[in-house]
Amino acid sequence: MDRPRAAAREQPLEHRILLTATLCLLAAGAVMVYSASSARTLLEGQGDGSYYLVKYLMYGVLGFIVMQVVARIDLRAVRDVTPVLLGLSFVLLVAVKLPGVGVEVNGATRWVGFGPLQFQPSELMKLALVLYAVRLLTDKPKLVLTLKGLISPLGYVVGAALLLIVSQPDLGTALVVGFTMMAILVAAGMPVRLLVRCAGAAVLLVTLFALSEPYRRDRLISFLDPWAHAESIGFQSVQGQIAIGSGGLVGRGLGESVQKIFFLPEAHTDFILAVIGEELGVVGIWALLFLYGLIAYAGLRAAKAAQTAYAKLLATAITSMIMCQALLNLFTVLGMAPLTGVPLPFISSGSSSLLVLLAGMGLLLNVASGRTTHLRAVRSGSGHGRRANRPAAAGPHRGGWHRGARGAGAGGRRRAAG
Repeated sequence: MDRPRAAAREQPLEHRILLTATLCLLAAGAVMVYSASSARTLLEGQGDGSYYLVKYLMYGVLGFIVMQVVARIDLRAVRDVTPVLLGLSFVLLVAVKLPGVGVEVNGATRWVGFGPLQFQPSELMKLALVLYAVRLLTDKPKLVLTLKGLISPLGYVVGAALLLIVSQPDLGTALVVGFTMMAILVAAGMPVRLLVRCAGAAVLLVTLFALSEPYRRDRLISFLDPWAHAESIGFQSVQGQIAIGSGGLVGRGLGESVQKIFFLPEAHTDFILAVIGEELGVVGIWALLFLYGLIAYAGLRAAKAAQTAYAKLLATAITSMIMCQALLNLFTVLGMAPLTGVPLPFISSGSSSLLVLLAGMGLLLNVASGRTTHLRAVRSGSGHGRRANRPAAAGPHRGGWHRGARGAGAGGRRRAAG
C-alpha cells in the first residue's frame, strides 16, 4: 500500500530537473554576486563588501517562497488574475513617469519606490504580457492565422506596453518581451509567411528606434567595432571580452578576477558572466549554459506532457522568456549583440528580475508537476466530462498546442498513477 502512495507523491522528472537547475543557479548567483561586488564595495568604503550578497539572498528567499506558492495554486486562478496583473503593470509603468514616484538611476527612470526598496515595473509587465498572450491565444486560437487577428487586441496591448518600456528607456526588457512573444506565436501555430512579415517589421522598428537617439547610435557603433572605441563608448564591451579571454579554459580562480575591481562596469549585474568567465573560465560558462539547457529541456518536455492547451502554451512561454533573457545577456557579454542592460537570469544582482523570474519558474513547476491536470481528470470521471474538456485542448487550426491530449503519453500515465 505504501509503494503506490510513494509513487503518486513522487514528482515527475521534469519537475525535479527544473527545481534542481533553479537551485543550482541561485547558489551560483549568490557566490558570483559576492565575488563580483565585494572587492569594489570595500575599496569604495561601502561597508564590509557583503551588501549585494545580503540583498541577493533576501530577494532570493522571498522569490523562492513566491515560487513555491505559485507552484501549488490552481492554474485557473492564474487565468483569472491575469487581467488584474496586466492592469497593475500598466499603472506602475505610468507611475514611473510621475515626478517624485519614479526613481532615476544612471540616466534611466525605470524604478518605483524609495531607498533600497525599489521595484522595476517593466519586469512585472514582462510576466503579465506572457500570461495575457497565453490566455488570449488559448481562448481564441484562430487569432494567430491573420494579421488583423494578431493586431487586435494582442498587438495593441503589447505595443502599448513596449512603448512605455522603451520610453524609460529600457530597450533590453523590450527585446526580451518581443522575442518571447514571437516564440509564443510560433508555438500557437502562427503561419510561416505571417511570422516572416512580423519579424521583418519588428527588425525595422528596432533599427529605427536604435538610431533615433545618440546614445543608442553609440551603442550600435560600439557593437560593430568595440575595439576602435575601447576608451569611450566601447569600454564596457572591451573589458568584458578581456575578462573572458584572460580566464582561459579553467579561469584564474574564484575571487581572483582583476577586471571586476578596476575596469569592468556593472560587474555584479549585466556583466556578471564576464566575471564568471575570468574566474571559472570556459568550463564555468559551459556549466552555466548546461543548467540553462536543463531548464529548456525540462520546460519543453513539461509543455509536451501537459494535457490542456493553456498549460502547454504557458510552459512554452515561460521557458522561452527565461531562455530569451539568458541568450540576450550571453550574446551581449560575448560581443555578439549591442549592450542592452539585461541581467543574467537567476545569477545577476537584480531584485525585480529575480522575483519575477522565480514567480515564472513557479508557474513552470506547476505545469511540470501535473497537479492541475490531475484535478481536472478526477473531476471529469464520466465520459461526458472528458468530452466536455476536449475543446479546451483541441483547437480548429493546425497549431501544435491545440491537437488534444495524448491518451497514452506521459500525462496519461500521471492520471493513471493519480
